[in-house]
Amino acid sequence: MRHFDLAPLYRSTVGFDRLFSMLDQASGLEGPAPSYPPYNIERTGENAYRISVAVAGFTDKDISIEVKEQALTIRGEKAVAEGEGKPDYLHQGIAARAFDRRFQLADHVQVKGAVLDHGLLHVDLVREIPEAMKPRQIPIGGGNASPRVIEGAASRQVA
Repeated sequence: MRHFDLAPLYRSTVGFDRLFSMLDQASGLEGPAPSYPPYNIERTGENAYRISVAVAGFTDKDISIEVKEQALTIRGEKAVAEGEGKPDYLHQGIAARAFDRRFQLADHVQVKGAVLDHGLLHVDLVREIPEAMKPRQIPIGGGNASPRVIEGAASRQVA
């Protein structure tokens, strides 16, 4: 596998830090991607998405969801109740370890809500493009339209 050194680009550009960080992540330069907990990303509409994270054994009090600077972070940590000892497992196949899962959100993607259902955490997202950024049609004037005259320039004639 080839190794790309993006360091020269960091030195000669301004404002593209996020782009280069995403390229580093995609190429695996920052280490292997975490595999726990497993998740799905699905498209539920033209501008709607859903992230489903398998969080078996976690309750809504054990999970926190945060959006900061276009990054969605889902954290889970089992709270140990006072007076409760650690269970004596003969076999532990259900992982209940703490996790920290991050998703990079595209511009104008907003988190609409989250639901914990049957061991799956569903986070609903929607892309809301501002009205000013949506494409719009520009009407073209007909051939009968008279040209506009700039009054200030037309009235300045030297005699």
